[in-house]
Amino acid sequence: MKKLILAVMATATLCGCGDAAKSENALPKVYMTTDISAEGLVKVYEALGVEATGNVAVKISTGEPGGKNYLKPALIKNLVQKVNGTIVECNTAYAGRRNTTEAHLEAAREHGFFDIANVDIMDAEGEIKLPVKDTTHIKYNIVGKNIANYDFMINLAHFKGHAMGGFGGVLKNQSIGNASSRGKAYIHSAGRNEEVAKIWKFTDDQIGFLESMAAAAQSIHDYFGDGERIIYINVMNNMSIDCDCDSHPADPLLKDVGILASTDPVALDQACLDIVFNIKPSEGNDNGPLLERIASKHGTHIVEYAEQIGLGSKQYELVNID
Repeated sequence: MKKLILAVMATATLCGCGDAAKSENALPKVYMTTDISAEGLVKVYEALGVEATGNVAVKISTGEPGGKNYLKPALIKNLVQKVNGTIVECNTAYAGRRNTTEAHLEAAREHGFFDIANVDIMDAEGEIKLPVKDTTHIKYNIVGKNIANYDFMINLAHFKGHAMGGFGGVLKNQSIGNASSRGKAYIHSAGRNEEVAKIWKFTDDQIGFLESMAAAAQSIHDYFGDGERIIYINVMNNMSIDCDCDSHPADPLLKDVGILASTDPVALDQACLDIVFNIKPSEGNDNGPLLERIASKHGTHIVEYAEQIGLGSKQYELVNID
């Protein structure tokens, strides 16, 4: 693992990510531990030096029943309880066991999340529209109404592949994850449709979809004090090519890597991508299928566009806290 981290840092230097002299401002830091445990998660949170205060929302994916790769309660319990957080989610826009509030709450209960914290399906009682800075595709962001009840958000994402986005990290968790069912339809359609029943009729604009996710993620970042009341964590374990929204995901072919955290969502997702790209395939550790999934969906475009609209920086400093 040490060799992998050094390889990523070397690549970062080659692309300018490790050269602070090229910028007047310090590069955003991405903290990393290889300790994928409840204690490791708290450790990487504390490394950020940002205290989650007030009413804290912990945004995760509760995982579609049938799947097994989602972040487990035992892993996130210590952090969630340390900040006295509420686990938050929004209903899906596809048929399954999380597309209604009743079914979603039952799924969360089955997966053990109620055993560690309260769970809030934020669009259970409606939705609100948040402004977006980039109106190229979406003109607003439709999110769960209950987001207004929270002072601080911990975006706690499972980094893995995704059938439509190529990969899912904090940017996807922040955009699609906080969107109401109608908001998901709006983002997937790149601003052309808000009807859940028509969601799959408007998925032909892949670049528009990725750019809409970036714009929506930026609106959440801005909502929480222009990023001052939100932090970002990616857990790189059980990295299937499929998302936790898949009830029958492909088995992971990659070895677990670690937990990474930052106050910059673009830097964080880019750091995780760099790690995956720099893995040298070996027995039991094959990055090929995930790289193919990302390439087939132009997945890296979301970080490129998010940087372009000012959400964060693809340049970063990787800090190993082990």
